[in-house]
Amino acid sequence: MSTRSIDIVLAGARGHGRWHLENIRRLQEKGVVRLAGICELTPLGPDELPEGLGEPAQSADFGGLLDSTGAGIAVICTPIPTHTDLALTAAERGVHLLLEKPPAPSYAEFRRMADGVAKAGVVCQIGFQSLGSHAVPAIRKLIGEGAIGDVVGVGGAGAWARAESYYRRAPWAGKRRLNGVDVVDGVLTNPLAHAVATGLALLGTTHAEDVTGIETELLRANDIESDDTSCVRVSTPRGPVTVAATLCAEEPGDPYVLVHGDSGRITFWYKQDRVLVQRAGHGPQEIEYGSTDLLENLVDHLITGAELLVEPDATGAFMKVVEAIRLADDPVALPAGTWRFLPEEDRRVVTGIDGLVAAAADTLALYSELSAPWAPPKEVST
Repeated sequence: MSTRSIDIVLAGARGHGRWHLENIRRLQEKGVVRLAGICELTPLGPDELPEGLGEPAQSADFGGLLDSTGAGIAVICTPIPTHTDLALTAAERGVHLLLEKPPAPSYAEFRRMADGVAKAGVVCQIGFQSLGSHAVPAIRKLIGEGAIGDVVGVGGAGAWARAESYYRRAPWAGKRRLNGVDVVDGVLTNPLAHAVATGLALLGTTHAEDVTGIETELLRANDIESDDTSCVRVSTPRGPVTVAATLCAEEPGDPYVLVHGDSGRITFWYKQDRVLVQRAGHGPQEIEYGSTDLLENLVDHLITGAELLVEPDATGAFMKVVEAIRLADDPVALPAGTWRFLPEEDRRVVTGIDGLVAAAADTLALYSELSAPWAPPKEVST
């Protein structure tokens, strides 16, 4: 990689933005980037800025900050409804982008962003960090070589836990809409969005036109507007991608995606970059892979022409899922008696959900097809 560093402005430096601050510091120490500015509604105090980042300019005016710093890259880690306008503000100034996932709260906003970025001629990386894993091309190579026979489909499972306070962390948390604007902050579109995007990537069906149908079952145990316990099945010409997820797990575990073949299966724990290959005639094989940081990849792309890992159109199929969830009926509240509150953990737990999430990934079935007692009745299409 070249020794030339690129100035960066970070929009949204609290919450998940703290991870970006640390990552920028890591890359700054390598001489790859320099943090030139931070855009926040209220400036970060000295105790909120990691050591070694100097004294970046701070302002609530994103466009003004880009102008005054002359930054070459903007990292956008702000509330979902603000993504498109901020991305276009940067693109109009010729500033390249790392845009956090989900890229937009609706397909129309996604297209407005992607088309605007393309027209401006800037580069945009979408922050699905799991797609930086070296396991993704390795698994696709195994599939292509027929290691597990013909692919039947892909399952995804995410059994996570979030405290009730998680939904009070920001005005948009757990909302479908806020002040008349789409937010779509559900379990499949935000915290476990990686399971959906990674499942689609392993099947090689990442573009909007790869999606031929979407079925959703959206439910909630928490007192929120959006969903916290849901499943989706995406139909593609290469088979279905079924992902089941909850933030109300009994025993939270690492999420994974599971590629089903007619003579084997490949499990990918994407937060660990860990893969298990099980196939006929072989003992189980476990492999750990490295991962390429997406901001580092963006810089590398700009300086050396390295291939960009997650361009906007490679998230088109994921955005079709976001759109289906946005347009779906409001999530169904799980009936009393199907969940319990754990006061010591300040969270709600859905009875039996861990097994259902795993079974959905295992069988590519929806909750209603697994006879979940609380699942909505399966609609029969005619």
